[in-house]
Amino acid sequence: MSTPAPRKQIHLGAHFPGVNNTTVWSDPRSGSQIDFASFEHLARRAEAARFDFFFLAEGLRLREHKGQLHDLDVVGRPDTLPVLAALAAVTDRLGLAGTINTTFNEPWELARQFATLDILSGGRAAWNLVTSSDAFTGANFRRGGFLPYEQRYERAAELVQVVRALWDSWDDDAVVAHARTGQFVRPGSIREVRHDGAHFQVRGEFTTPRGPQGHPVLFQAGDSADGRDFATATADVVFSAHSTFEAGQAFFADVKGRLAAHRRTPDQLLILPATTVVLGATAQEAAERSHHIRLQQVPGPTAIAFLEQVWGRDLTDHDPEGPLPRIDPDVENLDITRGRVRHVKDPRTIAAAWREQADANGWSIRQLVIEVTSRGGFVGTPTQVADAIDRHVQEDASDGFILVPHLTPTGLDDVFDQVVPLLQERGSFRTEYTGPTLRHHLGLARPAPRATRSHADRALVG
Repeated sequence: MSTPAPRKQIHLGAHFPGVNNTTVWSDPRSGSQIDFASFEHLARRAEAARFDFFFLAEGLRLREHKGQLHDLDVVGRPDTLPVLAALAAVTDRLGLAGTINTTFNEPWELARQFATLDILSGGRAAWNLVTSSDAFTGANFRRGGFLPYEQRYERAAELVQVVRALWDSWDDDAVVAHARTGQFVRPGSIREVRHDGAHFQVRGEFTTPRGPQGHPVLFQAGDSADGRDFATATADVVFSAHSTFEAGQAFFADVKGRLAAHRRTPDQLLILPATTVVLGATAQEAAERSHHIRLQQVPGPTAIAFLEQVWGRDLTDHDPEGPLPRIDPDVENLDITRGRVRHVKDPRTIAAAWREQADANGWSIRQLVIEVTSRGGFVGTPTQVADAIDRHVQEDASDGFILVPHLTPTGLDDVFDQVVPLLQERGSFRTEYTGPTLRHHLGLARPAPRATRSHADRALVG
């Protein structure tokens, strides 16, 4: 009799979203997205449940709709890296992942910031790489919206190349600190970095020793063809939006299939979709709770504002509980909403498809928006949700999930208490951490310093 294959291990991250259109700040149970106690609560609970990492998203400019801030879609939160550094002091094993933009930042600064976080946390740092070609967001930065859309991944790839060269410019054993000989750094163990590229020119020695992980773990969240190619060439983890089973399997096969072109194997890149979980004592109770949450997330004004970004028109004279507009979108009015992701397809085609869906199902504007903005998620009893999460991982629809709560900071407490123990019982999720670093948790090898000319005190890196 053949021995059954060991169960694939599930990887889980806890997402702290701040205030946006997934969180419900108006719920009486909702806490602050600013107070450190909120960050600490989610991080401590995630670590007690043996999650792989804590994850922070990023907003670089407050989003505007018709020249005003929409009060249910405002990203407001303290800066990512100081929050993660503070969490390093109140956690021991939990990975600490932060989203930092590759378009508006410089490689030397990013390399030092994440190397520092990796050292201070004992090897738990991760960087989620995101790109932007949005001039509205870029106006907050020195270079503004200078970057053409097609160059966003070009700059990101070069930035990562330079950052890795900086991380690799110190040998692991560079610091010897021999009091007797007075030698602090081993000769030849720190090399000069010289880089001349289309976007960056860098010269000099890096100031920060190599961290416990060698390189902090790199996440990447792009879903376009360019984004998938960038991820397979560069990332350790893909933060995906494909949380349904069939879409997840297709994305999983496509991205893992691209790795061979970069001389990488499937186990060197993890795919972790963002998803939500709603629990109930019965499947019906969970479905009712999920519907109530979606109504909270999409009140009438939000439904109208969402439709306006596609129609390019003021639709405040429409009833959100009434039918969709019969007037066609104004395709020239592209600035009605700024700072958010817009539909890239033809608005007229989208409007026609949505009218057809609404007419066929009897949906109002609000019901339509709830349906088209839903991205799947797990809804059911704890056992049903544990079964579904486990199936996704065992049948290659994902390597795990990044769980996004609708309440800050307690929105995942039920998952920690009711779902995680079931996954542990079936042997699909750890009961204890087996190593000190995030790379240990994720099963990723520690990269060795890339070979350079080490016979001289100064040598070319990159």
